[in-house]
Amino acid sequence: MEIWFYHLQRHPLERVLPNLLEKSLERGWRAVVQATSEERLNALDHLLWTYADESFLAHGLARDGDATMQPVYLTLGAENPNGAKIRIFVEAANVQDVVAADASAYERAILMFDGNDPDQLGNARAQWKALKDAGFAVAYWQQGENGRWEKKA
Repeated sequence: MEIWFYHLQRHPLERVLPNLLEKSLERGWRAVVQATSEERLNALDHLLWTYADESFLAHGLARDGDATMQPVYLTLGAENPNGAKIRIFVEAANVQDVVAADASAYERAILMFDGNDPDQLGNARAQWKALKDAGFAVAYWQQGENGRWEKKA
């Protein structure tokens, strides 16, 4: 499994996440998005229904019923009820515990963090070090001047 760190600087999570999820679904990968609060989970739920006038991303939460049918599942916990191949952690969600317990379930895990938030930046650095020390393959991606992602490490 690959673990990628996405350092958001030019565009906020709300702009980047829907595009990343669309690309994942195009690859045939179901996705789990793990947040750290109910407030963030509800905001993501709303975002994925409304991010574009001409489209939306079908998704669900535990309260919506049959999670196994959801192409994108939003959660606060470590579960993977939809058989996702990619898991996206937002803000300071803990990557280590989930991948250590169930790394074989995923092709890729991504931690997206706001580079302008010192707490998120510090959390990402600590997780990078711990995952690298544990032997995971980690990569660091940063938005370039043009907004495109550039692999930096």
